[in-house]
Amino acid sequence: MKKNLMDVKIHLLAFALTVVAEMIGTVKFDFGIAAFAIFPMLYALIFGTILGGLKVIPKEIMEKASPYGPICATLVVAKCGTGIGPNLDIVRQAGIAMILQEFGSIMTVILALPIAIAVFHMGRAAVGCSFSISREEGIAIIGSKYGLDSDEGLGVMGGYVTGTILGTLFVGIITSLLSSLHVFHPYALAMACGSGSTSMMMAGIASVIEYYPDYANEITAFATSSNVLSSVDSFYKYLLITLPMCNFVYAAMTKHNPHYKNGVPVK
Repeated sequence: MKKNLMDVKIHLLAFALTVVAEMIGTVKFDFGIAAFAIFPMLYALIFGTILGGLKVIPKEIMEKASPYGPICATLVVAKCGTGIGPNLDIVRQAGIAMILQEFGSIMTVILALPIAIAVFHMGRAAVGCSFSISREEGIAIIGSKYGLDSDEGLGVMGGYVTGTILGTLFVGIITSLLSSLHVFHPYALAMACGSGSTSMMMAGIASVIEYYPDYANEITAFATSSNVLSSVDSFYKYLLITLPMCNFVYAAMTKHNPHYKNGVPVK
């Protein structure tokens, strides 16, 4: 770890990507009734993905750079956490709304699982990738209950990898698009930003603040509070509510489905 931290090539590459991304700055795409913005954080992500895909960045450097993720996330969370205190009264006034928004992730069971079964005829991997938003808590639950080498483990790891690679970019753009519509209150958008990983949250916060700069402190406080609350209750929510729901829906939808036999897809 210490050796990786002292690797000059990683620091120079990160610095170069950051400088180029900041020089480009925020670019807005306006389509009349809707718009979205792409900002420096997303550029850096896109550049890194392209350079990695083209093998310009050696796999060795990418592996060495991996430990930097948790370190950067810790600093970001600490910075965001300082915004909760001054806005604690506003967050407390949200009360029931802050709690109820936590149940939004149940939509993965209501929406994603039926599509996975009815359209793609997926097996038990559909349960693994749709009982949660496939973050660390979901992996821990599936790993201990089914094992990560099971079909359910394949599903949750597929969701995790896809979310890690594309999630930040997707959240940044979709949040920007929803903010441009001015349909939702900025506090509601901020709470939604906090349901994913730290990088997803930061991408969402930047997008919302782009359209509501006067609420910057409050948006950061709501998103961070939502993120902390999600970390606390999501484990029990996934284990006691959404995973049993997924198993029930999967059994019900595959029982008389001609594409399945005994719950297994017919090839």
